[in-house]
Amino acid sequence: MPGNTTAGSTLLDDELRRILMEREQECLQLQAINFTPPPEPYCRMTFDGWSCWPNTPAGTTAYAPCPNFITGFDASLKAHKYCESNGTWFRHPESDQVWSNYTTCVNFEDLSWQQGINGIYEAGYAISLVALLLSLGILTYFRSLRCARTTLHMNLFASFAVNNALWLVWYRCIVANTDLLLNNGIICRLLHIVLHYFLLTNYAWMLCEGFYLHTLLVSAFTSEHKLVKWLMGLGWPVPAVIVTIYACLRATSDDPVDTEQCWINEGNFMMVLVYPVCVSTMLNLLFLFNIVRVLLMKLRAGPTIGTQPSRSIRQAFRATLLLVPLLGLHYLLTPFRPPKNHPWEQFYEVLSAITASFQGLCVAILFCFCNGEVIAQFKRKWEGTALLRNRANSCTATTVSFIRSTAGPMPGEEKV
Repeated sequence: MPGNTTAGSTLLDDELRRILMEREQECLQLQAINFTPPPEPYCRMTFDGWSCWPNTPAGTTAYAPCPNFITGFDASLKAHKYCESNGTWFRHPESDQVWSNYTTCVNFEDLSWQQGINGIYEAGYAISLVALLLSLGILTYFRSLRCARTTLHMNLFASFAVNNALWLVWYRCIVANTDLLLNNGIICRLLHIVLHYFLLTNYAWMLCEGFYLHTLLVSAFTSEHKLVKWLMGLGWPVPAVIVTIYACLRATSDDPVDTEQCWINEGNFMMVLVYPVCVSTMLNLLFLFNIVRVLLMKLRAGPTIGTQPSRSIRQAFRATLLLVPLLGLHYLLTPFRPPKNHPWEQFYEVLSAITASFQGLCVAILFCFCNGEVIAQFKRKWEGTALLRNRANSCTATTVSFIRSTAGPMPGEEKV
């Protein structure tokens, strides 16, 4: 509140002081030219530290636009200040100081909506994280599944898992902590950079999946081992270069939108991250279109030896075909974001929250839980366990029968 003019401000201290001085000067100028005060008693014009309040008749309320430099305030709303019947401004009963009511500047309906959206993000990231960790455990446990394609899957799962865990930390520890946002420490800004690095690795490894399938199907004699090594150089280092450029641009910007509040706002350089994601998604779509063309040609060629694509390639292709459009959906829709208070704004926010937070779950389902080879391994494991259990039961029955035959009949049994 005005007693502490820096409370809640998202601006730099120098910038905030400049704005407040300008507002105070404007208030003094209005006071100087106001020659016709209302009849007595009335509350005199005053500047409370944030806003200028005009001469107000006793027993009435003055209104002023909410300041736009305070975090969480909606500038379209109005604050108010009550003039007592004796011609003095209202004093707060607890502090006994002259008080302006800025509580009406918070749009609680919008705040509740944003909290609901954050809840979707948190639930989606948590569910996805559990699914991804299970997938990594499954692929690690079954050593017979180890191959070049599985190596790509595991890197993709690891990228998504770390990214989802960082998003949960971001929403729990940063977004919900106003003091931390206002302090704008180096740790929270570093978390922002690391988080967006792993976000880019998600799309980089999806591009690796698409490129891998395309190369195997188009160039059948490519060494998978060498191909995976090259893709390792794409999946991890390239996003690091992009995020470094992004971080340098934001750190050297003079715009407070880029530098304040732990970089929670999108800022002026978000396209540095969005463009690579869109390029990755479009390249994957091109790969998939060409894969469809090659698959159709081979399937039409009939059962000639060497022309039929393997079952595993067809399964991986179907999974990638379903996943690629989903993975880049909310970034491909970024240029079409509805403006504030547009009828489609809430639908867009919900769609973005769902597609972004549940990506990891989709990856785990399509590349692990619904993978034919993984399902086959579980069946073999189950059948092997059932066979061992049957053998153990058979062995126990044989042993009991043998003991009874050598020891004679049990009491109550007739000896034949």
